[in-house]
Amino acid sequence: MTFKMETSSITNHKIVRISGYDAEVLDDQLAVEEPLEIQITFRSGGRKERKSVSVTMRTPGNDRELAAGFLFTEGIIDSQKQIDGIAHSPFDENRVIVTCAPDFEPQLGSMERNFYTTSSCGVCGKASIDAIRTRSAYTNANEGLVLKKELLYRLTEQIAQHQNTFETTGGLHASALFDVSGQFMMLREDVGRHNALDKLIGAALMSDRLPLNEHILLLSGRASFELIQKATMAGIAVVAAIGAPSSLAVQLAEESGITLVGFLKKDKFNIYTGHHRIL
Repeated sequence: MTFKMETSSITNHKIVRISGYDAEVLDDQLAVEEPLEIQITFRSGGRKERKSVSVTMRTPGNDRELAAGFLFTEGIIDSQKQIDGIAHSPFDENRVIVTCAPDFEPQLGSMERNFYTTSSCGVCGKASIDAIRTRSAYTNANEGLVLKKELLYRLTEQIAQHQNTFETTGGLHASALFDVSGQFMMLREDVGRHNALDKLIGAALMSDRLPLNEHILLLSGRASFELIQKATMAGIAVVAAIGAPSSLAVQLAEESGITLVGFLKKDKFNIYTGHHRIL
C-alpha cells in the first residue's frame, strides 16, 4: 500500500449520492488519515541511539504535539526538559524524530509496545495487561475544585464552534480544554480519539502548563479507558464526555480521583465519579 501525502487534514473525493430514485455526482470532503512514525534519539553508553517507538494512524497536523503527548502519556518522558527538539524527518513528512536532552536516557524497555497502533485504539499494541497501566507524576487530584452544573452545559456549544474540521467532514474526534470558569483554551482534532488527546496534552507539555488540575477536559465522543489514563497522566481533575464512558474508564477515574461526566448535553448529564465537584 502506498500513502498519498496530504497537506491538510481534509481531502476531496467524488461520490455518488443516492436519494430515492435519483443519483448525482458530488464532491465530498474526507478527513485525512495517514501513518505517523515516532522515533526517539538519545545517548546511551556514550553512543547515539535511535529507535522507533510507535506508528499510529493519524490526521496530519500538530505532529510535534502528538509525539510529545504520546511520549508523555506513555510514561517515556515526564517533563518537557527531557526533550531537546522535535522535527519531521527531512526525507519523510510522516516521520517525526524526538531528540532527547543530552543528560536523559529514556527507559524504553518498560514500554513493552509493538510499533503499530490504529487510529481507533491507543492500547492495541500493548504486550501485556500490566503494560497498559502508566503511572502519573501528578497523584493528588484537585479536591478543592467545585463547578456549577450550568458551566458544563455551556461546554458543548463551545466545542461545536471550534471543531472546524468535524463540521466539514463529520469524521474527526476532538479533545478540548477549558479553564474552571468555562473559558475555552484550546482544541485538537484527529481521526483517532487518543491522538486528539495526545495532541492536546502535548501542546500543554510544550508550553509548560502541566499539571492541568485547574482545567476541564471535554471529549467529543465516548470516554474510554485510554483517554482517562491519558487525562490522569496530565493531572486533569474533571473529564466531561459527550458520549458514554466504559466500565474500565469509570473504575480508573474513581481510583484516580477524577470527576467523570458522561452524556453531556445542553441541559443534562450523568456524573459517574467525583460527584462532590459538581454543584
